[in-house]
Amino acid sequence: MTITKPAAAAVSIASNALLIALKLAAAAITGSVAILSEALHSGIDLIASVVAFVSVRRADEPPDAEHPYGHEKVESVAASTEGMLILVGAGVIIYEAAHRLAIGAEVESLGFGIAVIAFSAVANGCVALFLRGQAERHSSPALAGDSAHLGTDALTSVGVLLGLIAVEATGAEAIDSAVAIVVAVVIVIAGVRILRRSTGALVDVAPPPAEMDRIEEAIARVRPPEMVGYHKLRARVAGNRRYIDMHAQFRSGTSLERAHSLAHQLRDAIEAELGDAEVLIHVEPESSRHDPERMPKPYRAG
Repeated sequence: MTITKPAAAAVSIASNALLIALKLAAAAITGSVAILSEALHSGIDLIASVVAFVSVRRADEPPDAEHPYGHEKVESVAASTEGMLILVGAGVIIYEAAHRLAIGAEVESLGFGIAVIAFSAVANGCVALFLRGQAERHSSPALAGDSAHLGTDALTSVGVLLGLIAVEATGAEAIDSAVAIVVAVVIVIAGVRILRRSTGALVDVAPPPAEMDRIEEAIARVRPPEMVGYHKLRARVAGNRRYIDMHAQFRSGTSLERAHSLAHQLRDAIEAELGDAEVLIHVEPESSRHDPERMPKPYRAG
């Protein structure tokens, strides 16, 4: 059964809502700032999951008059929002933990808290793996960001679990706040990674070199004898789509109709190679051909 992107995001929403309720109850019973930080982390994840749910529905809408290139970048905007929310949440955790270290705080009835955090680690790990698979299947930045959130949450839950066990075993309640600060640092690292990945699409970052190599390999496979070269080959990423454009030169005497037909064959080969891509080829005469070695570095040529 094929699972849609909105359905995958909805699974994350349900999971986070349940975990928030459990963690808040555990934090109230135990007085643990580490568990409270986990509840806040899940709260941020819930907001991020809702953002992802809305964005994947919007990103799948077809182009319209106001957005002729489609809505794919909505997912990257959502992922950037998720990254910023993570950083804000980490700041709140650090403040609360440092405050508890300064004034001191009692931690009690840790058995329930340990059980809740253990369940949270397992649940988040399972949902993160599920979302990662769906993100790869749909090439969805928003689902990938949500998966990264929950994966980080699962790891931090393990850290909090070990900290709570240490508090229970030693009675050193300062460990609770120290663990919360470590959790916040991990969250910051995850947030920065998500921001770097998502903002790349917003500023038209190029696909990985391996994808550009595949484009050139597709060109080489179907390159007709009338084509003497190409230059200004470039591509950009928007959501799960690739937008590619290039200039192709054809031998003198090639009719416009023939050059146009050959350009369409090149376009079809590139789009078939990459799957979800849109290719634009500018046809030029042989006289416009340049030495590929002298082309500007931002472009590829051949």
